[in-house]
Amino acid sequence: MPSALASLPERILLGPGPSNVHPRVMRALSAPVVGHLDPAFISVMEELKGLLRKVFCTKNEFAVPLSGTGSAGMEAALANVIEPADSVIVCINGVFGTRMKEIAERCGANVVTVEAPWGSSIDAGDVERALKATPGVKLVAFVHAETSTGVLQPVDDICRLAHEHGALILADAVTSLGGAPVLTDDWGLDIVYSGTQKCLSCPPGLAPVTFNERALDVIRRRKTKVQSWYLDATMLMRYWGEERVYHHTAPISMNYALCEALRLVLEEGLEARWKRHVRNHRALVAGIEAMGLSMAVNDAVRAPMLNAVVVPDGIDEKRVRRSMLDGMNVEIGAGLGPLAGKIWRIGLMGYSSKPENVLTCLSALNAALREQGKRCPNGLNAAIDAFQMD
Repeated sequence: MPSALASLPERILLGPGPSNVHPRVMRALSAPVVGHLDPAFISVMEELKGLLRKVFCTKNEFAVPLSGTGSAGMEAALANVIEPADSVIVCINGVFGTRMKEIAERCGANVVTVEAPWGSSIDAGDVERALKATPGVKLVAFVHAETSTGVLQPVDDICRLAHEHGALILADAVTSLGGAPVLTDDWGLDIVYSGTQKCLSCPPGLAPVTFNERALDVIRRRKTKVQSWYLDATMLMRYWGEERVYHHTAPISMNYALCEALRLVLEEGLEARWKRHVRNHRALVAGIEAMGLSMAVNDAVRAPMLNAVVVPDGIDEKRVRRSMLDGMNVEIGAGLGPLAGKIWRIGLMGYSSKPENVLTCLSALNAALREQGKRCPNGLNAAIDAFQMD
């Protein structure tokens, strides 16, 4: 029987993740596997830590890739600093804020939520009111780029308010890292986690995280053990630090891949990379609007790497996605939760964020809509004009 691997198609991945992987990263995956405590791999570990500090824009000593997906990063970020009965504020405006709330509750926290409608950003005034109403808040957690809605959350006021009330601030940067500014030190973020498969354009499987000394001090002074043995930062620090005490067998090849992916980010330059994501986002939006379609998120808080497009009335959104996949090998994503069936999520992340993909996506979407009798104006010229104006 032939293997299913033999018939895997080459897709243009323009959904909410994963993104397409750069050929250099694919080649890195095929490098010789060595032991996880081999001096050669330790050199890779050290290089990774230095690269992550630069991409996270931090001087934190603890900046490492956890062996697990972005959800493992989320759980590690919360489980390490939360103890039973701690008061925690979680900002919710989509799927991943909801997931943080559930993890915090499993850690035994007293969770106070600050919520906004899906597709809107969190109001800093609501965070301030929650902080004033909840004495002794230990942690404020928010999603920087909410993958389920395409909202890029303004952070300055939330960070300032959290620190004014003595709370740690935690940011989910799974979708934003490498595609928009994540200024860990300048913003005063105490804990940040991400994933590899979005704007870093590495296969899924690792969760870059960073904790500053303020957060690490909280972890060291815990009265109870971290509920997760695997994600216990005190143990991981010993493995990733100078001691190199065995903790688990790291996914060697995935670490090679992330190392190369981070090198590509820095070769391009962070600011150039952020600008590229904005440029392609603006061209896509111009094309979408020229087709007579609309964006689901206000321009002021749109995430450039994750574009939420409103499904027109009378259109079977699932059939559109399948037509784009079958007809032009273009993958886009569906809405989740209350936005299921109401939006498409078009990712322009990392290696997938390029002009040719913008134009291919617009063409494929137009063709798929025509199959259902909706004749849209051509959005290609508007996108090309946007590229030329930039």
